[in-house]
Amino acid sequence: MLRTPMGGAGHGTATADDRLVSIGTVLSLLRDEFPEVTISKIRFLETEGLVEPQRTPSGYRKFSPEDVERLAQVLRMQRDHYLPLKVIREHLDALERGEQVQLPVSDGTPETETDRPTAARIGRSELLAASEVGEEELDEWESYGLISSLPGGGYDAEVVTVAKLVADLGRFGLEPRHLRAVKAAADREAGLVEQIVAPLRRHRNPQTRAHAEATAKELAELSVRLHAALVQSALGVRLH
Repeated sequence: MLRTPMGGAGHGTATADDRLVSIGTVLSLLRDEFPEVTISKIRFLETEGLVEPQRTPSGYRKFSPEDVERLAQVLRMQRDHYLPLKVIREHLDALERGEQVQLPVSDGTPETETDRPTAARIGRSELLAASEVGEEELDEWESYGLISSLPGGGYDAEVVTVAKLVADLGRFGLEPRHLRAVKAAADREAGLVEQIVAPLRRHRNPQTRAHAEATAKELAELSVRLHAALVQSALGVRLH
């Protein structure tokens, strides 16, 4: 159990405000059980709607003991059961309604390369059909590194999304040579994420190693958001 600070020492007359703590204190309370947690992680979970701290008139976050325990539940579900945030939110909502929640059981054994789910593969003809382009266009995309085949042939199914976006941009006159800078920026961002999660992947604890994948996904989502916000800001436009 987490140690939550209590105010009003002496007469047991602490008010609700006395029990509210700053995000720095929350980090200290969580660090014993979750050494990898950061303030950025707590803010990200808030952004995703998994915790809703109060705000002071000056805008500072203030967390209740219930908020701290809820954060701990989220982090345990990620660490021990490898659940995505959407599923965790559904479980927490169900618990608040008094419903029983069945969590997947993990035996704690290290995950091997063969245990990991492999990416769904599609063939070249399937990729051409999905992206609605011809052989020459796909060859050009590959020559600029926008699309890459997997070892042994075929393509990751996620490449379909890239192909469709490249095709859509092409309709505005943007050619593959124009998109090399975008690809280079994406590779740099991926390298930065990999640099952050690499120590987690090398950790002795198999649960920490598995948690590295969830961390990489969250960092990727934040990176995409930041990229979109910077482009919109630079253009002076808003999507909503």
